[in-house]
Amino acid sequence: MQTKALAVIRKHDFAFENSVVRTVANRNLAEIKLAGLSVGPFEEGNEYEVRYWIAKELEKSGVAHFREEELLDVTKLFKIQWKERAQTAGQISRLSDDFYPKLRRHLAELKDQSVKAPEKMREYETFRSLSHDIVSSRLRKIVSLASAPTHTEQMTKNLTGEERFLHNQLSHLIHDWRTQILKNEELVE
Repeated sequence: MQTKALAVIRKHDFAFENSVVRTVANRNLAEIKLAGLSVGPFEEGNEYEVRYWIAKELEKSGVAHFREEELLDVTKLFKIQWKERAQTAGQISRLSDDFYPKLRRHLAELKDQSVKAPEKMREYETFRSLSHDIVSSRLRKIVSLASAPTHTEQMTKNLTGEERFLHNQLSHLIHDWRTQILKNEELVE
């Protein structure tokens, strides 16, 4: 059975897979026609905007590579972790809406690479550790925000779509729990 959270995550993953990303052609390639879709032509060195899933296939075949800013790496993750730790519990830094899909994909890629090339294990472990630290830090902040008696758009504007879903679910749950706990008349019978 699929949970609401899993459905929300899959929805964001689907949107990410179909989002437009920038790639750079590694070589020339004529136009490719698929059912109802054409891609290219590509000229070596030029930049192109294509859907993520197409860019992934172009990368696998060596036709193109992702632009550096499209990728999530250890350096970027260190910066995100530092920002999260530097802020107070009530503050949460802005992440791009595609942060979690990129994070999941890069973790999976590094894990695969570390199996094939053991020297990649350290990079995978570092990336994994940073990921867990960021998620834990943000989760604590989301719980704190959800526990607040009042909620404003200003408080949640920096949350990603997946985090906003979690915040809303927690807010409703905490509100219902708080309401029931404070209903003394019904509990003392």
